[in-house]
Amino acid sequence: MFIKPEISSHPTHQPLHDALFSILIPSWNNLPYLQLCINSLQKNSTYKHQIIVHVNEGTDGTLEWVQSNGYDYTYSKTNAGVCYAVNAAAKLAQTNYIVYFNDDMYACPEWDLILWQAIQQNGTNLFYYSGTMIEYETGTNKAVLAPYNFGTRIEDFEEQKLLQFVAHHTPKADWSGACWPPSIVHIDLWNKIGGYSEEYSPGFYSDPDFAMKLWNIGVRDFKGLGKSLVYHFKCKSTGRVERNDGRTTFMKKWGFSASYLYQHVLKVGEPITSIKPLRFKKGLPYFISSLKAKLK
Repeated sequence: MFIKPEISSHPTHQPLHDALFSILIPSWNNLPYLQLCINSLQKNSTYKHQIIVHVNEGTDGTLEWVQSNGYDYTYSKTNAGVCYAVNAAAKLAQTNYIVYFNDDMYACPEWDLILWQAIQQNGTNLFYYSGTMIEYETGTNKAVLAPYNFGTRIEDFEEQKLLQFVAHHTPKADWSGACWPPSIVHIDLWNKIGGYSEEYSPGFYSDPDFAMKLWNIGVRDFKGLGKSLVYHFKCKSTGRVERNDGRTTFMKKWGFSASYLYQHVLKVGEPITSIKPLRFKKGLPYFISSLKAKLK
């Protein structure tokens, strides 16, 4: 069982009238990547944003670095996981938009402009959008742009080659099923559903649960933006923590599997132009998934 640590809150109390997004970044003794991540946000963002860091432990110098640079932050002496961390950090948000960012991501130019244009085009708050990750190896995730290797770790990161690639590559099509960081949601929706569900701590399967909660309050616009790019180092922070059985938690809570939600409802990774409006169909795949959930 994951025990919630004590979390303290440290706002700067500086009003940010010109900030567009509030960017939440949980970090667990990963200072070089956190520094690169925030530096990329400062260099490559079109707009100004509020940066809020949750410092887990911070014994590698992270705590002192965040303090000396004047960022809003929350802090726990032990690892708070994802859910507790982002929920605590979100309470410091001063803007109308919550962005969840991982500390092992490098924000590419105009990542925020593309998201903002999509939000303006939507015209309502009923959306959940994600940027697109560039990764150095091919996996099973159809939403990722891969394999494009610009470094497997910070020591061999080829920043200029990445920027040249971003400037000249053929854009990836927008895709269905936004469900993970870098992601953005209106703060009203975040508050309405209570942020991330803490029963999933330290965090595995909290992403599909967050999407399902949004679905239940009427969100149907789950979209990944192909031109909003981040480079993802795929650091193995998750390997340092005991995994929760989020798969079972999800099935017991919702009565079907997260894989059913991803594949049959949100249609994760499918080009937006190739699918009809998202629907929750209770056909044969649903009943098979539901039966598996009942057996848990």
